[in-house]
Amino acid sequence: MAGFLDRAKEQAQRGISQGKEKVEEVQAQRAGNELLRALGQAYYEQQRSNGSAEAVQGSMVRLEQHIAEHGDAFLKK
Repeated sequence: MAGFLDRAKEQAQRGISQGKEKVEEVQAQRAGNELLRALGQAYYEQQRSNGSAEAVQGSMVRLEQHIAEHGDAFLKK
């Protein structure tokens, strides 16, 4: 009986771990999408109104940092 409970506990721990990984992955994708949207907005404002090149560059740097840390999977749909 103890062996069964140990295996069940081990399986539950694996499931929790996988769930946490998936949540972190989804959060990273959302953050990446938001950074990409902010870059697009900064570029649009630079091209169409009084946006600055510095705002575009700053958005690009933040996006590149995110990609370096989390990968670019959010770009592939």
